[in-house]
Amino acid sequence: MAGAVAAGATAPAHAANPYERGPAPTEQSVTATRGHFDTATVSVSSLVRGFGGGTIYYPTDRSQGTFGGVVIAPGYTASESSMSWYGHRIASQGFVVFTIDTTTRYDQPDSRGRQLDAALDYLAEDSRVADRVDGSRLAVMGHSMGGGGTLAVADDRPELKAAIPLTPWHTQKRWSNLQVPTLIIGAENDSVASVRTHSIPFYESLPSSLDRAYLELRGASHFAPNVSNTTIAKYSISWLKRFVDDDTRYNQFLCPPPRTGFGTDFSDYRDSCPH
Repeated sequence: MAGAVAAGATAPAHAANPYERGPAPTEQSVTATRGHFDTATVSVSSLVRGFGGGTIYYPTDRSQGTFGGVVIAPGYTASESSMSWYGHRIASQGFVVFTIDTTTRYDQPDSRGRQLDAALDYLAEDSRVADRVDGSRLAVMGHSMGGGGTLAVADDRPELKAAIPLTPWHTQKRWSNLQVPTLIIGAENDSVASVRTHSIPFYESLPSSLDRAYLELRGASHFAPNVSNTTIAKYSISWLKRFVDDDTRYNQFLCPPPRTGFGTDFSDYRDSCPH
């Protein structure tokens, strides 16, 4: 295991909400490159069954009990390294994060969804840090075809607590049966998975009763999720905290929705506001 540290003291041991992890959030805390918890990593061999291995990032603090788990898939032709910046950043906020490689770099979205599914089970049941993971509080993220896979596994696994497709690509456009709280992040200048033919139809097809949001990054390309991005991090962390940890302290970052238009980070933003 290799360690990586984050600044800050340990969180209160007994929160009113048993799933709360860390102190009350602030704008500074949700935009920081490192959160409250020290983190470490463990590598997972490519010989594992059902997906291509990867890296698990986890809080080292054992005083908090277990943490929610998040599995993240890369896009077409990409490796887990394209998602590595999410690892310590999200884990240090109080999650066990698993960035995975797919079986081949050319796997299609539904295959990536099945691999996310296998990786969720591995993380919670068989990994070296399984005892740190609350298997009842799991979430998925993914970029491009990994984002399409995120929608697919969320559709098949309604017990998941959150899904965050990042500039997602999928030939299936309607997700009207999906029951998992979903934040879709699109990019205004995406020429690979145009928001007009992917992210927006995906979002609009979700049930109107669902906790859902659509964030569109102003001036951004399809590959914006592959590099450290404070806006993606802030809203992803807030979504995971709200729905994986049931932590309503993070509602303030999701509702009311941010302003859109010139001078903002957003070319579009749509949401139901958390229930």
